[in-house]
Amino acid sequence: MEMINLALTAELGKGTKPGPFSVIMDNVIIGRDCRIGSHVVIYPKTRIGHGVRIDDHTVIGKPPMRAPRSIFQEEKEWKEAVIGDECILGTHVVVYRGCEIGSHVLVADHASVREEVQIGEYTIIGRGVTVENKCTIGRKCKLETQCYITAYSVVEDYCFIAPMVTTTNDNYMGRDEERFKHFKGMTVKRGGRIGANSTILPGKIIGPDAMVGAGSLVARHVKGGKCFLGNPVRKFGDVPKGQRLENQGWE
Repeated sequence: MEMINLALTAELGKGTKPGPFSVIMDNVIIGRDCRIGSHVVIYPKTRIGHGVRIDDHTVIGKPPMRAPRSIFQEEKEWKEAVIGDECILGTHVVVYRGCEIGSHVLVADHASVREEVQIGEYTIIGRGVTVENKCTIGRKCKLETQCYITAYSVVEDYCFIAPMVTTTNDNYMGRDEERFKHFKGMTVKRGGRIGANSTILPGKIIGPDAMVGAGSLVARHVKGGKCFLGNPVRKFGDVPKGQRLENQGWE
């Protein structure tokens, strides 16, 4: 027997049916023709668009957690999570409250999207990716398997972040009260690309249409339209004409 816990105040569109053992809480609004798997949990006030697929064991609208020593101790009423039309959320995905995910976004299995994150339309969040709180991810980006986007980062439109890229936001590594004045993640400008296993230090800017080679340590700003690589990175040359964003025909 299929057991579904559906709050009386939840609204489900035509053609939408939750899977077995799913829990849909108060004031959730789900559009029409959505596919919801088994053991899915959707927290109060979450809004989900039309034609969305949500796979088994995924959680949407999860309230933030705060350890006693966390630097994030704000007390406030978190906004609802919002999922746009035609999105796909894989198995064991966790999307926190205050997230806004645009239409046609794929969030793959085991990915985590923290509170107060915005993700633009047609972006891909790969398998096991973590996007920490207070980040902005643009349109038509690719964040590939197990890359880590630290809090306070900005990734603009058409960016590519390869597997296992690691970003940081604290040059003081958890010590000295001065650090609270300087938290800043990376910024990747429009069309920027970062190769696999690269590490980006706090506050560093990858310029528009720039490329960082695999295995690089970005300890300085990277100029737009240029290729940088190494540990630490140095300028290698220009991005080839055929690879420039303006020549891809995507817009």
